[in-house]
Amino acid sequence: MRNLVNKIARRLTATVNGGPPPSSIDISDEYVNWLCFANAGMLQRGNLYCFDHALGRLPSAAPLVEIGSFCGLSTNLLTYYKQKHGVSNPLFTCDRWVFEGSDKGPDLAGSRLTHAEYRDFVKETFVRNVKMFSRDDTPFTVEMFSDEFFEAWRAGASATDVLGRRVKLGGPISFCFIDGNHTYEYAKRDFEHTDEFLERGGFVLFDDSADGSGWEVCEVVKEVAASGRYELVIKNPNYFFRKR
Repeated sequence: MRNLVNKIARRLTATVNGGPPPSSIDISDEYVNWLCFANAGMLQRGNLYCFDHALGRLPSAAPLVEIGSFCGLSTNLLTYYKQKHGVSNPLFTCDRWVFEGSDKGPDLAGSRLTHAEYRDFVKETFVRNVKMFSRDDTPFTVEMFSDEFFEAWRAGASATDVLGRRVKLGGPISFCFIDGNHTYEYAKRDFEHTDEFLERGGFVLFDDSADGSGWEVCEVVKEVAASGRYELVIKNPNYFFRKR
């Protein structure tokens, strides 16, 4: 989520230019619309089809993972599609809520707010949102960068989530939504970590990977597609794969 400012700007530009490509399948329903009214976030509506497809075809009861949490919109949508398909796979998410520009000084864009205050506000908003909209199936959210999260996952470590619950990490995963830092270096590493634990038949979705999006994650999805180890399920418009 370090690319937050650029991400918002690019999403606004896409909206002004007509939104997602015509080929993007949007399965938004009434609940999704109500959730999006109240829950801040940057949702590419084509991701909904991918969430729905994956959660209806999971290879096992292994955990789901979301990299990047922000205010919890995608987290709550994953919980919604879990409920829709009657799956009980636990959902783990990770974020440190450290945003782009926070290393340039304490003030937020020349305002009287500080980056620390903004960070705390967004984190508190996430907690409030998941307590409301995922209260019957609250995800386990660990305050870590993705590298830290997967290191702990690999070690089978225990962690305390943002709701104060102790939870054990580790084991195979059945789905991963990669929505962290979109630079090539970080997106590539997030995929490599995911690939290490993703089961055969499991799914991975790369946010902001649509052709022409301008993010370096686009180079990563090209490599994944060329590897022959993953089947491209759909570009909607983001790249959504199933592990062979």
